[in-house]
Order: sequence, then C-alpha cells, then structure tokens
Amino acid sequence: MLDVRERVVVPALAAGWRVAITLTPNAFTWFEAAGAVEPLRELTGLPVRGASRLPTEPRPHPVVDCYLWAPASANSVAKLALGLGDNQALTTVTEAIGSDTPVVVLPQVSPASARHPAWDGHLATLRAGGVELLHGEGVDLPWESALEAVERVTR
Repeated sequence: MLDVRERVVVPALAAGWRVAITLTPNAFTWFEAAGAVEPLRELTGLPVRGASRLPTEPRPHPVVDCYLWAPASANSVAKLALGLGDNQALTTVTEAIGSDTPVVVLPQVSPASARHPAWDGHLATLRAGGVELLHGEGVDLPWESALEAVERVTR
C-alpha cells in the first residue's frame, strides 16, 4: 500500500496531475485495514472509492484523462480482457477500453500466473483494445514506467 502512495500517487501529484483512486473491493478492504484510505483521500482531496455509488448519488470523481491500473493482478487482467466489470474499478476501466480515454495497465503477477495458457491471450486482447500494456520479459516492470506511459499516452 505504501508502494502505491509513494511510487504512483505522490509522483503523479508532484507532476501536477489530479489523482482519483478507485480500488477493487478486496484492495479497499486491505487499504482500509492498513489505515491507508484516509491518508490517500487527504493526499488527493478526493474520496477513495471501493464500491459503486447509488444512481441518485453524485459522481465523486472528475472525468479522467487516463486510467492507470497499477498494480494489476492476474485476476484483474483476465477480467479486463474479458470485459467483466464486476466491481466499480473494473467497470470504469472496461468501459474505457476501446474508447478515446487511454488505459495503462501494469500487471504485477507471479511467474506461475504468467505461464497460464490464457495469459498471452488476455494480453493480446488488451493490446487489441488499445490498452498501453506494460509487460516485458520479466513479469514486474518498475512502477515509474507506468507514470511514463501515462505521460506518453496523454500528450
């Protein structure tokens, strides 16, 4: 959780970007248990989302220029590739894939997950949808590459 704050949120804010955070329900539970939700809200000035809003509630985040999913688990990558928006985080990003809003995904998966026979197909599907996928020979690339990719796709 400190990684996300120090390696993504703080540098993005320092670059002058507005940062809105939406977590999967599991990630929200982990961040909340670690006491990280409120500090992130204070840092960004926006609520940290972990659940969908009611239709009568206002949107808590501004319209985005780019989505960054970092780190992306093997489960999240598979769901994104299949278009399964079963939570707020997945819904917003799956809706952006193939749109004019850039999507950057930085998978952080185990070597075993990357060897699964479906893995390469998921990556190919995301690339075909225009996703800027940061995945190399090793399964973990530096998080700084995610911020560089956001800068590149939003120019």
